[in-house]
Amino acid sequence: MSVLTVDGLSVSAGDAELVKDVSFTIDKGERVGLIGESGSGKTVTASAVMGLLSEELTASGSIQLDGREIVGMPERDLSRLRGRDMSMVFQEPMTALNPSMQVGKQVAEVMTLHRTRPDRRSARSAAVDLLDRVRLPDPQRAAKAYPHQLSGGQRQRVMLAMALANNPSLLICDEPTTALDVTVQAQILELILAGTKESALLFITHDLAVVATVCERVLVMYDGQIVESGLVRDVFTAPRHRYTQQLLACSDLESTDQDGRLWTVTHD
Repeated sequence: MSVLTVDGLSVSAGDAELVKDVSFTIDKGERVGLIGESGSGKTVTASAVMGLLSEELTASGSIQLDGREIVGMPERDLSRLRGRDMSMVFQEPMTALNPSMQVGKQVAEVMTLHRTRPDRRSARSAAVDLLDRVRLPDPQRAAKAYPHQLSGGQRQRVMLAMALANNPSLLICDEPTTALDVTVQAQILELILAGTKESALLFITHDLAVVATVCERVLVMYDGQIVESGLVRDVFTAPRHRYTQQLLACSDLESTDQDGRLWTVTHD
């Protein structure tokens, strides 16, 4: 059974369809990229999977996480899944973190809320271990810092620690490295890969090079629809849809597939 199965998902705002009949699956340990221009429906799709759609949006179709139906699930049940069975890392951690709470307490809170640690003391100890796992320097001291006292890359590491705290079946990353410089971006991507070896990963980005680095399969989204999908190497070297061809037209990509073979996409 796939970890995530999306079947015929549509999301509407009144008469306007933002996502149209989207279907895909992600298996355990699989890394899938979702690419497309701004407004193509990527984040709306991710929000639907997390059960985070705003009240004016309506979802239809099916979204199953480990066989449990998300569409129509009561908020009380969804809140039990979020942070435990599925987690999300957002583009801007400063808006996702509580500015008035020390980051160590915020990481610990994810575990205490879902009772994955026996008490607060063990949760706080586990939080420090998680901050060390995402390579925050001096994790004991970092745990006592407030978000504004950390750099953008460090805040993103905190968000990743929170997302991985309860070993979720599914991790969704929505443009998690867009605001970071190249060096920090590479470090965060390495941490995401290390933390999701046993999880399903949905990685949303407009950066094709990041998809080539992180993902095995790619979904191309345009105007609310999946217009092309397949292995990253296949889609990027022989795109079939005109929109995918346009995306690749200004990209020079180089990557290595799972068999260790180097492949390159170069366009004049």
